[in-house]
Amino acid sequence: MTARLLDNQSDYTVMTLCAGLRFVHVRRDTVAEIFGTATRAGSRDELPGQFGLAHFVEHTIFKGTASRRASSIINCMETVGGELNAYTTKEETFVYSVFPRGNAARATSLIADLVKNSVFPDSELDKEREVVAEEIDSYLDTPSEAVFDDFDDLMFAGSPLGHNILGDTASLSGFHSGECRTFLDRFYRAENMTVFYIGGESAVKMARLVEKQFAGLREGNAPRQLADTPSVIRFDETRSDGSNHQGHTVAGAMIPSLYSPDRHAFALLNNMLGGPGMNSRLNVALRERRGLVYSVESSLAMYSDCGLMAIYFGCNPEDTPRCKRLVGNELRRLSDNIVTDSALRRAKRQYIGQLTISTASAEQTILSAARSLLFRDEVITPRDIAASIESLTPADLHSAALTLRPENFSTLTLG
Repeated sequence: MTARLLDNQSDYTVMTLCAGLRFVHVRRDTVAEIFGTATRAGSRDELPGQFGLAHFVEHTIFKGTASRRASSIINCMETVGGELNAYTTKEETFVYSVFPRGNAARATSLIADLVKNSVFPDSELDKEREVVAEEIDSYLDTPSEAVFDDFDDLMFAGSPLGHNILGDTASLSGFHSGECRTFLDRFYRAENMTVFYIGGESAVKMARLVEKQFAGLREGNAPRQLADTPSVIRFDETRSDGSNHQGHTVAGAMIPSLYSPDRHAFALLNNMLGGPGMNSRLNVALRERRGLVYSVESSLAMYSDCGLMAIYFGCNPEDTPRCKRLVGNELRRLSDNIVTDSALRRAKRQYIGQLTISTASAEQTILSAARSLLFRDEVITPRDIAASIESLTPADLHSAALTLRPENFSTLTLG
């Protein structure tokens, strides 16, 4: 067992445990604690014909192990007031529990059993198949969400990043116990995972618990076969069946990966352009001044080998062309003008303030730390991020903004 405290951030401890399993511990004296695993496996790791498998494994990992039935798994944490959570993205899967203080040993034992020993009984898979099918149908019935998947299909055509995380009912019908177990054995390995905890127990005590419960976890790594990101031919597409009373538009452009030194400049630009603040440039231009939209936002998705900035707005279909022009105007303003020192100071203050508030959430704090350790083999703390944001210059932002010229954006509208 090797451990290190992060500089100037003594409540974070990072350890390397048995078989190369990495562990991040955050000391926080709260009434609710969190323990779980992050695995570098997502929808991009599925083979053709398996689309949706990573998400289906995440659902069914709770359906039985060699020593626990599904009912026992559910009751293990709920009988003490806790809960089990999980989610899947294109590149990772999280499985974790939130529970009252004093139940860390119970949570550690359960989560370890799930990732090591899940057996995916066919009788339980059949029931969960119906649940996931309902989730797919619900998603398709929500155009403000479905438009993002349709956009990704076009933007990443020919790449493992392109397909829906949920899969479809055709692929879903073919998943069976052996296929789920094979996926678990392939990816849920010590060097391909991180374990995380936030709460009042000491780092040494939790590390001993982890080493005891995770002993026997499959060793080694699961190298990801990264495909070349296809060259995107810019598109401007509208799909309509006449049934939507609102148009839903996503505009997006390729940006660097999560390992890029420019990632903080893009993060700050994104916050200025369409972040959560009501004073974002897009919200002011489309909603506050003109009342054209109820919702407009921008977001960043940074993957291992590429990234995407996406802008979404929903409006009356008749107003879509005007809203697209206004979005283009704001993008052009970013790339044509170097931000002033005073504007940059305000943007930094707002971003760092939002970052500070986010640390009040124990769940967001520990999940972010676990993802950082999973992909970077180190934890980038909120303090580290704030320092990187503070160091940005007007030239840094202008260099990144040149990537965000309107002509670099593709657009899809549903409705």
